[in-house]
Amino acid sequence: MARALRPLACVVALSLGLVLGGCASLNPDETPDTNSVELTQAGWWKDFRDPLLTELIARAMQANPNILSAQAALQQARALRDVKLAANRPNLTVSGAVQRNTADGGEASVNFRGGLDASWELDIFGANKSAVANSEADLQAARASLRDMQLSMTAEVALAYIQLRGLQAQLGISRHNLNTQQETLQITQWREQAGLVTSLEVAQAQTAAAQTAAQLPALQNSLAKTRHSLSVLTGQHPHELDALLLTIQPIPQVAMQLAEVIPADSLRQRADVRAAEARIIAALASVDAAEAARMPKFKLGGSVGLTALTLAGFSNGAALATQILGSFSMPLLDGGAAKAQVRAQQAVLAQTRANYQDTLLTALKEVEDALIALQHDRERLDYLQQAASAANNAALLAQNRYNSGLIDFQTVLQTQRTLLGAQDSVASLQADLSSGHVRLVKAMGGGWQ
Repeated sequence: MARALRPLACVVALSLGLVLGGCASLNPDETPDTNSVELTQAGWWKDFRDPLLTELIARAMQANPNILSAQAALQQARALRDVKLAANRPNLTVSGAVQRNTADGGEASVNFRGGLDASWELDIFGANKSAVANSEADLQAARASLRDMQLSMTAEVALAYIQLRGLQAQLGISRHNLNTQQETLQITQWREQAGLVTSLEVAQAQTAAAQTAAQLPALQNSLAKTRHSLSVLTGQHPHELDALLLTIQPIPQVAMQLAEVIPADSLRQRADVRAAEARIIAALASVDAAEAARMPKFKLGGSVGLTALTLAGFSNGAALATQILGSFSMPLLDGGAAKAQVRAQQAVLAQTRANYQDTLLTALKEVEDALIALQHDRERLDYLQQAASAANNAALLAQNRYNSGLIDFQTVLQTQRTLLGAQDSVASLQADLSSGHVRLVKAMGGGWQ
């Protein structure tokens, strides 16, 4: 029964249209270990062509506490796998003892004993092999968890860094517009002194400048929090990266064509998909182990012992005792516990199959959401850039005409507000577009070739 279910480890929901190309191998030689997981993600962050982002991610990979914890969990899983492997090998034990005996009124006697015991459980029905397969699947799941943690951490660093650059761009836009509004305020004050405008226009200019100035502390507060987040993500104290991140740099961007063509089988590199596959294989191994527990167990053993009155006697005159033992055991009456254990493991297998399908559906949704968001953000960015360019021209024309006394101040205020909003929207959407690429990379499990 359990053997017939084994192909389920390779099941792919054909209705999802995925071409997964077969089961993931659990051979540890074919799976990246702690030191090589980073390489499997193809250095996707280098697509942004930002050396500082690369440096921050390198720091996070080396010092982030969550990654260090996941690495320790992988080492634990590898050690437990080795424990199961050892159960398939012969067991050899060396023993020694010194015994001193005294009788009433008699002389004391000393006996020296040495022994060598060997045992080996024959795995005829595959119980030990199933246990090894189970622990091997756990090891694979631990590798997938480490890779997922590393991918999540690199994505978080990239998202925080993009947010930082976006906030810097918005802060620069606000400062530039504040300077323009302060110049307009000064011109309005001069015109009031000349009797060309009333105090109403001056008050309006002061209001516009004060409202723009009020945005600066909020942006600076968000920038400080983002710098602190990047420091913590890289395993450092909150202020340690301030000097490195204060220099203003443009928002990192990637080439537009990177997300146009994605192989259908790329979803298999997602850590949660691989972990779900590993859990199915572990569940299959548990079913096999439960079946094997109902079968006889055979064990071979033997011992060799020496007894002597002195240590020197071990080489000459020691008494030799040998023993060879073969045994078997088999459950006879257990009230149906063994059969119930098999049914329990089969139920676990059914759960892991359902979870695997749910994982695939979730992966597809995340990829589709990320692709659609990128497509729509690109379209919006084109329109917003056109709007920002037109708003800039309108603001310049309005300022010139106001200086010449051809239009009222209300038109100047409106064009300045429109320009500030359009430029701010462009900077925000550029950051969203880069963040969307990061989310697509994360949804694909670390990029694609």
